[in-house]
Amino acid sequence: MGDLGSGKTTFVQGLAEGLGIKEKIISPTFILQRQYEIPKNKSQITNFYHIDLYRLEGNIEDEITKIGLKDTWGKPENITVIEWADKSRESIPASAIWITFEQIDETRRKISVNYPMGHTR
Repeated sequence: MGDLGSGKTTFVQGLAEGLGIKEKIISPTFILQRQYEIPKNKSQITNFYHIDLYRLEGNIEDEITKIGLKDTWGKPENITVIEWADKSRESIPASAIWITFEQIDETRRKISVNYPMGHTR
């Protein structure tokens, strides 16, 4: 969560790089979702989804169901990052980790991480 320009997409780019994804990561604002394959690793995680709900309006819960977004999150083989997830808070799995971005000034950001109850780091 965070306002425009607070660093959400830049964070996603760094996360993807850390996962070994070599493709250029760009915001899916106009297409809602981009999928990337995570290179072979020691875990079962094979897919990285970058979702952006910014442009959705009206019955957002219905929209995300229709376009199949709920089919990606919550599966153990996927890492799903959702920009503007607060627009669909009711649909996000309880196990989600919420990261909030706050723009302090032109060069500084504050990032807060909220883990689900019972989560161990």
